Amino acid sequence: MHWNLEWLRTFKAIYETGTLSAAAQELFISQPGVSLHLNSLEAYTGYKLFDRSARKMVPTERGKILYNFILEPLKKLESGEQHFHKRSVEERVTISVGMCFETFQYTLEEHINELPFNLIIKFGEYPQMQQDLDNGLLDLIVTPQKGNQQNLQYQPFSKERIVLIAGNNTDTDQLEDLLQNGKTSEASEWLKQQLWYSTAADMDHLKNFWLKHFGEHPDFSPNYIVPNISSIVRCLSDSRGFSIVPDFLCRESIDNGKVKLVWEGYEPWENMLYFGTRKKTIYRKEIEQLETLFEKKWEIVLSD
Repeated sequence: MHWNLEWLRTFKAIYETGTLSAAAQELFISQPGVSLHLNSLEAYTGYKLFDRSARKMVPTERGKILYNFILEPLKKLESGEQHFHKRSVEERVTISVGMCFETFQYTLEEHINELPFNLIIKFGEYPQMQQDLDNGLLDLIVTPQKGNQQNLQYQPFSKERIVLIAGNNTDTDQLEDLLQNGKTSEASEWLKQQLWYSTAADMDHLKNFWLKHFGEHPDFSPNYIVPNISSIVRCLSDSRGFSIVPDFLCRESIDNGKVKLVWEGYEPWENMLYFGTRKKTIYRKEIEQLETLFEKKWEIVLSD
């Protein structure tokens, strides 16, 4: 068995950058791939090459010896590769972005074919997106939640208003009368007896809306859990039932009369939306291009 040249290149990148995520960015491979290369090299040599900590990979004495031994030979090989490798076309970089499905659908989907780089979209829950961003698996996230990772930064760019909606065949006269007369406790009890739609990923909208406007946690479960908010809007169209969603996702259905905007609260609740990025990234130009596209599209969505 011989050691793999890629193990050594990965080892050198970890040594010089200090973290697995930074090494992954430099080598254009995934962080799990970096870990696999390092584990394979340590198993081959029989020595621990780094002391691992939460913030930095600290080379052991054996690691320092190995680095000094391979540094010059690797530089010569990399120089030879650059000299002899002929590129027929310019390589496209790949950017990985995390966001909710609806944000992608309403802002980015129609513009993908205009981008001069490869794009991977990942849907999921925001805490996991933050971890993936911190670990180098994502390059940009669009989120209403800010994490506390030291390596990440958040830039506000827009807002979403969270509202109560109903299908256009829903009788809301009694509810509207209660709300107009400030009888929020009675309105809350009435709403709990109705049909409700939600998604597994966005139960926070329901919980936070209820806590802000009714002063309590909702003690009921939605009747229907559907894949995403777009599904909720389609299910409510020309039908009965309630849901709590960001207003921009249902404006078209409200305008065409298929869904009712029932209540925004006495003081509307708005979420700030952020671009989340790593403080240091080699993809700053591509990320700024995506951010500009989002900002322009969001202005159009909110002005409709």
